[in-house]
Amino acid sequence: MSNLLKSKRFVVRQSLIGKNTNVEVSFKNGKTVTYSHDKAYEIMKTALEAMNCWSKYKSYTATNNIPKVLRETEAVISSETNEVETTNDVVETTEVEETEMVTPEVAF
Repeated sequence: MSNLLKSKRFVVRQSLIGKNTNVEVSFKNGKTVTYSHDKAYEIMKTALEAMNCWSKYKSYTATNNIPKVLRETEAVISSETNEVETTNDVVETTEVEETEMVTPEVAF
């Protein structure tokens, strides 16, 4: 059985490698993606090892989506888009009477 980690951003961490962890990410845009951490790491391994964040923090994150290299791969277990509610409310405004702009005279 795998562990499930819930997150608000895509993440690959060295501390999770080999722990059979699935990550469920809920992005701000309403998209939810569940991926296999180990499979994502294997696909991204070469790129990760070249990144400063990986060598310094042993971690890589992305806040808006999963990396393109992982989309449409076996690392992605599920992907769904939840509609973000938008409203078409009418906002009333008050008309303001225009006034004549007066420029002060400058004495020379």
